[in-house]
Amino acid sequence: MKSFRFFFYIAVIIILNLIPLKAFAYSYGDPNKEAVAEAYKEMKEKLNEQPPNFAAAKEIFETVKEEIDMHMGPEPSKAVLAAIEAKDRQTVIKDMENILVLNIARRLDNIEANFDQYDTSKRLLAKAFATYEALSPVIQGKDPALDKQLRTEFDKALQSLGNPGLFGVGEKKSDINVFKKSKETILTTLQKQFGLKSLKVGHFSENAAEKPDAVQKKEWTDLSKVKNWIPLVVIVIVVLGAALIYVRRRKRA
Repeated sequence: MKSFRFFFYIAVIIILNLIPLKAFAYSYGDPNKEAVAEAYKEMKEKLNEQPPNFAAAKEIFETVKEEIDMHMGPEPSKAVLAAIEAKDRQTVIKDMENILVLNIARRLDNIEANFDQYDTSKRLLAKAFATYEALSPVIQGKDPALDKQLRTEFDKALQSLGNPGLFGVGEKKSDINVFKKSKETILTTLQKQFGLKSLKVGHFSENAAEKPDAVQKKEWTDLSKVKNWIPLVVIVIVVLGAALIYVRRRKRA
């Protein structure tokens, strides 16, 4: 029996080493910070200097350009860089604000598409709210009551995710319909306030295709597909089979 347990533990270790960490989880970094939103705030500070520091603003933008290109295509970066080269302060700020609104839309869409994944949804919502925090001063300057309303809607969206609890303790059921209502209110309001013609997720261009924000998985490591479990099951069967044969031979001996 001890030999069997030994081989079983060996099988478990082999499987755990074959499955990449990303198959189990994906790190979104600090959920209360959003790199693009932080870049926007820093860029705005530089552009508010007298005279506006376009060189510094460009350097800051370059730190998030790759991320923006990955999720939104090349159009937003081209627009921002062109405005910087033209030394058009207002357009740079406006384009960055549009990027943030589209980033919020992208996050909320991904939550809705993966609503049952509590941990991931909660992180994405935190990222979306951190992005809104960067835009909040603009909303407050126009309508403080509207800013308060949007914060309430983000809170409702958070509550709608529910809570799986710990071993059933503190469990709270999720409600996707409540989330959809808050999402609609948030996005409709932001689209109107920032004058976007479309909230085509993650893009300036209406014709560009959406790129997912989910984990970038290699085909064989995507364990959501049944076929990808087959090699792992075969390994378990082979190792356990070898263990049984070994035990039986020991008994006969």
